[in-house]
Amino acid sequence: MCLIPGTELAFEQPIVANVPTEAHRTAIFRQVDKTVPYRHHDALELPGGQMLLLTQLGEGQVATVLQLPAQPRTPEEAVEQTRAAFVG
Repeated sequence: MCLIPGTELAFEQPIVANVPTEAHRTAIFRQVDKTVPYRHHDALELPGGQMLLLTQLGEGQVATVLQLPAQPRTPEEAVEQTRAAFVG
C-alpha cells in the first residue's frame, strides 16, 4: 500500500510499537529525514507529537484511512506531500 504524507489513519486497537509510546488509536502518516539516503522515511505522527517509524510498529495491526490530505495550495505544501524517492 502507498500512502500520501498527511493521510490520517485509525487503528482497530491502540498502536503497539517496540518503543515506549502512549496508547493512541489514530495517527498521521508522515515522511521524515527525506534528504538522508539509506534510511527509513515512513513514520506515524501520534496525537501527542511523537514520531514512530513504521519499522518500530508491531506486526498484524489493522488501520483504516480516515481522511486523505487536502490538495496542496502552495509549492511548499506540494513538496511536503511528495513521497521520498526510492534509494536502492
